[in-house]
Amino acid sequence: MSSKQDSIQKTLLVAVLLCLVCSVIVAGAAVGLRQKQNENKANDKKAAVLQAAGLYQSDIPVAEQFKQVTTRIVNLEAGRFATDAELDEIRAANLNPDNFDQRKSSKMPALSRKLSGAEDKASIKRLEKYAAVYMIEKNGAIDTLVLPVHGYGLWSTLYGFIALEGDMETIAGLGFYSHAETPGLGGEVDNPKWKGLWPGKKLHNAKGDVAITVVKGAAAEGNPNQVDGLSGATLTSRGVDNLVKFWVGDMAFGKLLTQLKGQGA
Repeated sequence: MSSKQDSIQKTLLVAVLLCLVCSVIVAGAAVGLRQKQNENKANDKKAAVLQAAGLYQSDIPVAEQFKQVTTRIVNLEAGRFATDAELDEIRAANLNPDNFDQRKSSKMPALSRKLSGAEDKASIKRLEKYAAVYMIEKNGAIDTLVLPVHGYGLWSTLYGFIALEGDMETIAGLGFYSHAETPGLGGEVDNPKWKGLWPGKKLHNAKGDVAITVVKGAAAEGNPNQVDGLSGATLTSRGVDNLVKFWVGDMAFGKLLTQLKGQGA
């Protein structure tokens, strides 16, 4: 009887140990997979920055291409690059200024604020205090500035980048890396032909007002401020129009762009 009990106990012990080993293996695999997914997301975002700037090359590793890009944190309200004290504030919130998670910061009351209905043209609910921008410099001056943008379309929030030439006025490119708009309709924001309509367009009119507009239908020929709307996707087109206007306006990056223009960036 004692021998039988010993056998049962040994069997149970082996089963428990086997479960523990399996759980450790599964947990380790899950952590490794999560890390890989995070790395892929970071690479996708960097690729989107390069694509907006017209610099992406599919045959060169993204990390290698991204070496030409300088990342800076901007204080949106002040319209300038963040000070050392402000970078410390970001670190104190357990965020990394070198790999800034703007989406996460927008959910932190200390690093964001709620927008009023009148302010919230892009339907984002909260505006973060800081944002990361990406610069490509030539001969000591900014040649291209890439700004993160996001806002609501028809079914989803679109996350992407708008790139500006060194005059801080001429659009170099626009692209989205995350959204859930309807394929074939609002999803046409990913169509290279439509994205190709943006380079060369101007942010402001002769009066200095933000005038870049996604129109319904076709843009007027020769109009530097108009981009064709997406066929059959009026609400997505309106969402893109609203989010671009918001992020290049004074609520977001407008003050920074004015400052950089004044410096002859």
